[in-house]
Amino acid sequence: MERTGGMHVPPLIRGSVVTRSASLVLGLFLFAFGIVLLLESGLGLSPWDVLAQGISDKTQLSFGTANIAIAVVVLVVAWALGARIGPGTVANALLIGLFVDWLVAIDAIDALSDTSLAIRITLMVVGILIIGIGTSFYVGAGMGAGPRDSLMLVTSRRSGVRIGVTRATIEVVATVIGLALGGTVGIGTIAFAFGIGPAVELSFWLLGRSPIAIAAPDASHAA
Repeated sequence: MERTGGMHVPPLIRGSVVTRSASLVLGLFLFAFGIVLLLESGLGLSPWDVLAQGISDKTQLSFGTANIAIAVVVLVVAWALGARIGPGTVANALLIGLFVDWLVAIDAIDALSDTSLAIRITLMVVGILIIGIGTSFYVGAGMGAGPRDSLMLVTSRRSGVRIGVTRATIEVVATVIGLALGGTVGIGTIAFAFGIGPAVELSFWLLGRSPIAIAAPDASHAA
């Protein structure tokens, strides 16, 4: 569900561990909210959410719980391959799915799927932007990359394949499996693929110029 690979060093949130923990949780909540907006748009999900939806359709798991299950499996695989796991990695794996389930249970949000096409297109665009903002806050907390980014980084390092190629391969595999299981692939999937990078970059740029962040952290702190 995290899109930070291959970007410049992100800004870090200023302050204590408590402040950065709050940034982490806020970022993960916003990330989950963006996922839910994409889900309610009915126009296609991000690759990993296509997989989560497919697993949810074929099992008794809710969409959020399927998201958690995938994240935990990816986390374990990444750890087994030698990835560094931080508290943010674990929080990412657990909290996004919990937040998703809580949000889709709200009637007003669930009803968004029955709105007009124009509104659902707006949901798709806003969802991608909100995921970008959420990414900047949770990555800016400096508490560890998410499970999928961790898998991307360790796989690239071990295989010697460029990060961009590694990430693209992983995303394609997740999409194909999710589609085979009944997940929703559509214009939203394409929009996410092309839009999430610029959305995250813009969010990093804005956060780095705000008073709550350190604009140029040491590269060793990058998530």
